[in-house]
Amino acid sequence: MNAANELQVVEFGMGGDVFAVPVAIVREILDYAPPSPVPNGPAYFLGLTDVRGQGVATLDLRRRLGFPPAEASLATRILILDLAQQGSALTLGVVVDRVLSVTSFETAAIETPPEIGVAWSSDYLLGVVRREGGFILLVDIAAIFTGTEAASLALSALAPTGT
Repeated sequence: MNAANELQVVEFGMGGDVFAVPVAIVREILDYAPPSPVPNGPAYFLGLTDVRGQGVATLDLRRRLGFPPAEASLATRILILDLAQQGSALTLGVVVDRVLSVTSFETAAIETPPEIGVAWSSDYLLGVVRREGGFILLVDIAAIFTGTEAASLALSALAPTGT
């Protein structure tokens, strides 16, 4: 494969589905530890994860996509993602059931996401890649957590709480 014609991704699983995000936005992959709670956030906002002294807003991707909640297991991971939002960088932690691999595939293999047949909005998908036994769903994290929403969560996580 020619590097200019391939996309390197981190594949992860949630339930029986396989998702992927570009390696370029993944800063690191952490073993799961419960985030420190922050009050008054949406149900999918779990709190803050300490990443080398920085409090990173951590979100439950299962809940955000409408999957039923699941208990954390030994395979549960937190993807630390650096997203470009309106000219600045935003760091988010995203909890996933398990990380499967880092892999590459040809950009020509990326198909348009289906409009129906998935349990969540296809607006959250950049595309799908066929593979033996199913599909890999390329997730548009920026679309799932809109710039305003993500920035608001990051700011509310940093705001002092009243007593």
